[in-house]
Amino acid sequence: MTAAHDQSLPTTLKTALASRFGDDLRFDEPMAKHTSWRVGGPAAVLFQPRDFESLSAFLRALPVEVPVHWVGLGSNLLVRDAGVPGAVISSKKLPNDLARLDEQTVSATAGIPCTTLARQLVRWGLGPSEFFAGIPGSLGGALTMNAGAHGSETWDAVVSVRLMHRDGGIETRDADAFNVGYRRVTGQNGAWFIGATLRFPEDYTPSREHMQALQDKRRDTQPLGLPSCGSVFANPEGDHSARLIEAAGLKGTRIGGAEVSTKHANFIINTGEASAADIEQLISHVADTVAREHGVTLRHEVRFLGEAG
Repeated sequence: MTAAHDQSLPTTLKTALASRFGDDLRFDEPMAKHTSWRVGGPAAVLFQPRDFESLSAFLRALPVEVPVHWVGLGSNLLVRDAGVPGAVISSKKLPNDLARLDEQTVSATAGIPCTTLARQLVRWGLGPSEFFAGIPGSLGGALTMNAGAHGSETWDAVVSVRLMHRDGGIETRDADAFNVGYRRVTGQNGAWFIGATLRFPEDYTPSREHMQALQDKRRDTQPLGLPSCGSVFANPEGDHSARLIEAAGLKGTRIGGAEVSTKHANFIINTGEASAADIEQLISHVADTVAREHGVTLRHEVRFLGEAG
């Protein structure tokens, strides 16, 4: 494994950043500590801001040529083995604020885990919201990919979003400024989601029992507790990726320490010794096999970050 390339971070800049941002900043930080797959090489610099003011200041302090990458809970992310040049911003320590604005509307920051969001929305009687409990990441990641579960999607409820630009500036945009589809959102133009306003219909009453039933189903059908990213592939129209993968005889297929789950075929798990390269090769093998056996091109939901080893 090679080290992350930090040629864009000269010693003088690293010293200046360290003196200003202190304990929230780490250099050559293994990204395996920050992804649910538990793999990934080092980030040249990892910043974990505790508030949006320090995040904005950090972005302004970086030279414009330094690439910036955002991660949330790391549940939909494969960081390659050679690591990530530039700066990685983790939202884990940002405030997880959730406020009720009126009877049907809430404001939430991007770092709040979707499971936490689901529980509070159900307590307030707002929905459909139970499905958020089936999304393993944070609201920011859910906004970025229009994550969904059990027939509902994040952007069904979005009224507006708050974004932070590369220069540290903050902007609010209405939902209709974005092109939203199945597991796809475009229109950010290089900015990152830091929060959203969500509105839910008056004629729906969520149920704790329904949310629990969805969580029980997830526990019974998915390899929870094992290092994975959640679902690897988006479902093709009119079908399910898991069905296609299983029908191709791929359950239990292994490359190195990466394995197609025997419990849910659309999950790839790290059995304990996997490299990012193992996982990426297995993703390609699954996609190629399904294309050959079924004539269907699977589109992965996973975001790849960094350089191959």
